[in-house]
Amino acid sequence: MELQERLDEVRSHIAAAERQAGRAAGSVQLVAVSKTFDADQIRPAISAGQRVFGENRVQESQGKWPELKTETPGIELHLIGPLQSNKTADAVALFDVIETVDREKIARAIADEIKRQGKAIRLYVQVNTGLELQKAGIAPDDTASFVDLCRKELGLSIEGLMCIPPADENPGPHFALLAKLAKQAGVEKLSMGMSSDYEIAVAFGATSVRVGSAIFGAR
Repeated sequence: MELQERLDEVRSHIAAAERQAGRAAGSVQLVAVSKTFDADQIRPAISAGQRVFGENRVQESQGKWPELKTETPGIELHLIGPLQSNKTADAVALFDVIETVDREKIARAIADEIKRQGKAIRLYVQVNTGLELQKAGIAPDDTASFVDLCRKELGLSIEGLMCIPPADENPGPHFALLAKLAKQAGVEKLSMGMSSDYEIAVAFGATSVRVGSAIFGAR
């Protein structure tokens, strides 16, 4: 199957999941996860009309996205991997959305860079819904207070929450928890769901899904 066909299939599945959940058509944004793929492998997705992409690493993204963004205006680039404080300046410069604000140190670094660069950037707080020791993210019980700190003390525009459920668990309860936390924290957007479970995420209220291998193929 060609990339165009895989992309069309994912879009079709999202649309069907929206209908099944009684949600408005187009209410879920598709973030095509292009990590590890080079510019020539990404261009067919752009040619097929995809404009929103997700990357895991700042340095890798710097090697391909400045050129791709210059070629095609209107691309929206999301950082969906962990952000190290020494990469904050580069991340704020390149990305339109950072989905992995996961600790006070990185939130402060982002706030400083936004002021220094004068760039409006949209932010999500990553929540560790499974309390996994090896995984980044704010603990569920700390989410509302952390969002409050980011907004009131640091002046950051937190528009949503993001999670990555444990690989060996049913994702539904984690998606439900994230939706509940979003209401408590007063944020509207939910970034949840990947290639294996994005249709489930739509049913639980995802406003964006992060799909990579189902579009680009195995890494």
